[in-house]
Amino acid sequence: MTDELYHADLMDLLESLWGEGFLSPGGPEEVARVLEGEDIRGASVLDIGCGAGGIDLALVRNHGAGYVTGLDVEDGVLTRARALVASAGAAERIGLIKVAPGPLPFPPETFDVVFSKDSIVHIPDKEALMAEVARVLKPGGRFLASDWLIGHDGPPSPAMRAYMEAEELDFGMASPDRYRAACAAAGLEDVGIVDRNPWYLEVARTELSRMQGPWADEVARRLGPDFVAKNIAIWQKMIPVLESGEHRPTHIRARKP
Repeated sequence: MTDELYHADLMDLLESLWGEGFLSPGGPEEVARVLEGEDIRGASVLDIGCGAGGIDLALVRNHGAGYVTGLDVEDGVLTRARALVASAGAAERIGLIKVAPGPLPFPPETFDVVFSKDSIVHIPDKEALMAEVARVLKPGGRFLASDWLIGHDGPPSPAMRAYMEAEELDFGMASPDRYRAACAAAGLEDVGIVDRNPWYLEVARTELSRMQGPWADEVARRLGPDFVAKNIAIWQKMIPVLESGEHRPTHIRARKP
């Protein structure tokens, strides 16, 4: 075990739920939904929070991205991502970089698309984030992302706080209104917000059912029953805040003029 948030055991558990290279729900199908109606063929894409590499492979293989630069802050996920990309023979079209939290290490107007899937929840300063997104996008470039939002401004409810503390993933959730305002302050236009709460509520219920069935026995043999039980408890805390609407997985998109 390391002090990294996404340690090897957690990555193993999440990939067993969501597919090789994916540390958030929906797999390549949800990547496609984030991109729905957008053509990224030949585009230079920045992926903020590339995780274990499955997203970047989907961007190249399924959607024709010209080159994807994947960023993450942890060595463990990047090691796994690099192995996955290499085994897929995609290293010429995907570059993976470790970065420190803070400004993006690129010149202005570098990318056609900035993409992110369920990773910017770990960045608390949404205003600084969106300013950086706008800076590195070319004119006409697009921000296409999904994130885990909270349904309101202000402190989380006790149930939401209990879920966030159980996750131990340093969540910095923001509301849809805050994202809209951050995009506008950064000069981005055509801001779109699509609520994915109903979709993930049903997915999460299915995931919990799997975690309480034969899947749990197989995973427990590899990772230990205590670790599986801990994650079952997380899902049991998450589903009520999905049901209440306070936890709001959301698609976000915007365009640089």
